[in-house]
Amino acid sequence: MEEGNHSEATEFILSGLTDRPELQVPLFVVFLLINGITLVGNGGMILLIWVDPQLHTPMYFFLSNLSVCDLCISLIISPKMLLNLLAKRKSISYTTCSVQMYLSIVFSDVECLLLAVMAYDRFVAICNPLLYMVTMSRHHCKQLVAGVYAVGVVDSMIHTCCTFQLSFCSSNIINHFFCDVPPLLVLSCSDTRINEIVMFAFISCITVSSFVTVLLSYVYIISTIVQIHSAERRRKAFSTCTFHLTAVVLFFGTFLFMYLRPTSNYSMDRDKVTSVFYMLVIPMLNPFIYSLRNTEVKDALRNSMKKLLTNS
Repeated sequence: MEEGNHSEATEFILSGLTDRPELQVPLFVVFLLINGITLVGNGGMILLIWVDPQLHTPMYFFLSNLSVCDLCISLIISPKMLLNLLAKRKSISYTTCSVQMYLSIVFSDVECLLLAVMAYDRFVAICNPLLYMVTMSRHHCKQLVAGVYAVGVVDSMIHTCCTFQLSFCSSNIINHFFCDVPPLLVLSCSDTRINEIVMFAFISCITVSSFVTVLLSYVYIISTIVQIHSAERRRKAFSTCTFHLTAVVLFFGTFLFMYLRPTSNYSMDRDKVTSVFYMLVIPMLNPFIYSLRNTEVKDALRNSMKKLLTNS
């Protein structure tokens, strides 16, 4: 790339996961399988929640939105990554790069905030069961989801605009498999201190507020559950929370590790692995986390299969 400001750039080169040719095809097969499982798992979860009336509750409304989010993340990242694993020239246009960054940040934020909303939903269901249907009315649930998306859109717009106002005059090779903020900050020849501060401030605000919401919700949930005298009711209450807690630990652990540290500690290879986990593996795992130990989902799936077999 010739020296100059960012307007002179027409494309970037994504270095991908590895530069070893013998690993390209095996990795393509692995990630094609992951992408297929993600599409089938999340698509199936959305369809099941939509067609089964027993799952038309606030918890599953939020879960269906989480599946939509995971589906979108996979569709944003996987196609270009899979194509580049087999392509000789791993280029991505300037516009496509900015769109990919924008959408990936939107849905990462949405997933983070949805996990907090789902924790709040469990708090109301367990700690205030008599007021649950009033507090978590359909209108209120829609407002919560709309607010989550609004925050994601605004946050992503700020990050994307700040990043693509930088100059990339030294190199156009992004040492990553998709367009993300940290590798582009490393690539820039501009002063990125303001960008780092903005990124740290906004991501800290979203992740910390979400994490605090989850933490406080579960403090109240656990304190309520331990006061329940019936062992069966305690077991049922805990079982409705375990899958959500598993998803929270997986997502927040990798997300915080990825972003909440200075770029001086940035390791490209390490962060590629982390990005693979939270961008591709977690969206694949979520449908299984929320279904394998969830009797309502398993019952709904069995009923749907029986109806399908009966009609056929």
